[in-house]
Amino acid sequence: MRKLFTTLLALVGIFAFAGIAFAAEGKAAMDPGALGTTYMAAAIGMAIAAAGCGIAQGIGLKAACEGTARNPEAGGKLMVTLILGLAFIESLAIYSLVVNLILLFINPLA
Repeated sequence: MRKLFTTLLALVGIFAFAGIAFAAEGKAAMDPGALGTTYMAAAIGMAIAAAGCGIAQGIGLKAACEGTARNPEAGGKLMVTLILGLAFIESLAIYSLVVNLILLFINPLA
């Protein structure tokens, strides 16, 4: 139930900020405030993505350290799995960065 609630809350947040970021069109695109709104949406999106990925990486590292402490012989297998997992988590932050760069370089004033 908690995972469903978190997923729905994330979707609502995505839809709310995407609407703000892409709302400028026509004459409204000439408004300098539209560019500021895009910058704000990109900054908030990247901050949320970086915070989430940082927390996830910390939890993964903690679990790997605990696993190695309990069974030192399994340290090699845990290290490979940890590095693979951290790469997947970091890719989420990179995807968020790419989306935010797209938002920033689509200039509504041009």
